[in-house]
Amino acid sequence: METQLDPMKDDLPLMANTSYMLVKHYILDLDVDFKSKVIEGSIVLFFETGSRYRKTSSTGKEGCQSQFDETCKLRASEPCHIPVTNASACSSKMEYNDFAACGKGEEDTSDKNGNHSNKEQTSGISGSKDCYGIENHGNKDFLLILDCCDLSVLRVEEVDVAAVSGIEKFTRSAKLTDVSKELENLRNHIVHELVTLPADRWKEQLYYFTHCSQAPGCGELLFTTGTWSLEIRKSGIQTPTDFPHAIRIWYKTKPEGRSVTWTTDQSGRPCVFTVGSPINNRALFPCQEPPIALSTWQASVRTAAGFVVLMSGENSAEPAQLQEGVLSWYYYVTMPMPASTFTIAVGCWQEVKQQSVTAAIQANIEFCLPFSQADFRCGHMEYPCRFQNPAARLQAVIPYRVFAPCCLKELCEEHLLQLIPQCLSAAYNTLGTHPFSRLDVLIVPSNFSSLGMA
Repeated sequence: METQLDPMKDDLPLMANTSYMLVKHYILDLDVDFKSKVIEGSIVLFFETGSRYRKTSSTGKEGCQSQFDETCKLRASEPCHIPVTNASACSSKMEYNDFAACGKGEEDTSDKNGNHSNKEQTSGISGSKDCYGIENHGNKDFLLILDCCDLSVLRVEEVDVAAVSGIEKFTRSAKLTDVSKELENLRNHIVHELVTLPADRWKEQLYYFTHCSQAPGCGELLFTTGTWSLEIRKSGIQTPTDFPHAIRIWYKTKPEGRSVTWTTDQSGRPCVFTVGSPINNRALFPCQEPPIALSTWQASVRTAAGFVVLMSGENSAEPAQLQEGVLSWYYYVTMPMPASTFTIAVGCWQEVKQQSVTAAIQANIEFCLPFSQADFRCGHMEYPCRFQNPAARLQAVIPYRVFAPCCLKELCEEHLLQLIPQCLSAAYNTLGTHPFSRLDVLIVPSNFSSLGMA
C-alpha cells in the first residue's frame, strides 16, 4: 500500500528510477479545453540508459548488419510515414524551413543575441525499484518508473523512430548483436545517436526529434498508475538497455490536478497556468524529478482563437492557424533543465507594446552599462550556451515581451514598461549575462500563490 503524503508538509517522493533510464528530451503535443478544464494529448520521451546499467559495446559483432541498412533504405524511399494531422506537424514546417541552411552542423542563423524566432493496464506490478534492480531482477520484466500524479493515462506505446524518412544517417555505426532483436536494437541506437549529437547541431537535433515524435507507434506497452508514479513495462524485456528508448504516452490532466490552476484573470476571462508547487509538474505530464534528471523539450499547444499561450522557451512563439477557430503555439528549449521548470500560461492576454520613449531608454541602458566579463569556461554539460557568445555577454537587456489582461494594459504601458529595462540592466550589471535569450513578463491573477513560473 502506498504511503499517503501531505505535499504541504512532507517531501515529494522521487519515484523515477533515473539510474536505469534517464529522459533526455520531451516533446509535448497538447490541446487546452477550458470547458472541461482539461489539457489532453501526448508526450514523447527520449531516453538514454542510466549510469547504473550500461551495456558494454564489446560483447558482440562489430558493425551494422546489411539488412538494417536495407530496411532503412526501403523506408527512406517510401512516402513519409509521419502523420501531419496534429499541431506539432503543422508548426514544425514553419519552424524548420531554415534547417537546410544550418541544420547540418553549419553556423546557426538565429540572431546574434541568440533569440531564436520562431491501454492495456497491468495488475500486480510492484512499485518497488529494488525488486527490478539489475542485481536481483531474475527473470522479471524491467520496470520503467516515472513521476506522475493526478493524471489519466490512456495509452502507452513504443515509437517506431526507424520509420522516419532520412533517419538512416544515424544507423551507420550501429553495433547489433542479436538478430532476434534487430529492429528494437536499431531503434534504440537511433535514439542514442540523436540525444548525443554535439551542441552545434542543435537545430538538426530538434528537427529529427520532431519527426521522430510524429512516427507511428509499433506496439502498446503495459502500464499501471499509482498515487505518485506511472510504471511501464514491455513483456519479455528484462534490462534498461533493451527497453524502448522512445515511448509515447497519451493522457489527460484532471481539473483538480495540483500542477495547474484554472481560474479567471482580472478581466473575468478564463485562464490556466502552472503553479509549480506543491507537486511541481507531475500533474501536467509524466516526468522524472530526481536532481540528475536534466532534459530539453519542445511543445506544441493548441487553443481556441483568442487565447495566447506563453511558455518557458527560447523562441518568441507566434500562433499558426490550423483551422478556423484553432491556433497552435510552438516553443522549444535547448538548455537541459529540471522538468519542474517547464511553465505554461494560457489566457486572453494582450501584448503590451513598447512606446518609442521606452525603446530609447532600453537602447541607452544597453549602451551605457556593458558588463565586463572574463573568458568563460563553463563546467556544465554541453549545450548551446549563451555565455560563450560575445554578443550575448554585452547584452544588458535581453529581448522581452509583456502580457496582461485587457483591463490592465494601459497601466502596464504607463508604469511597467518603464521599469522592466531598468530592472534587467541592473540585474545584468550585478550578475552578468542572462542565461536565457529572452523573457516574457505576464501579469497573473491575484490568486497566483507561488513562484513556480519565476
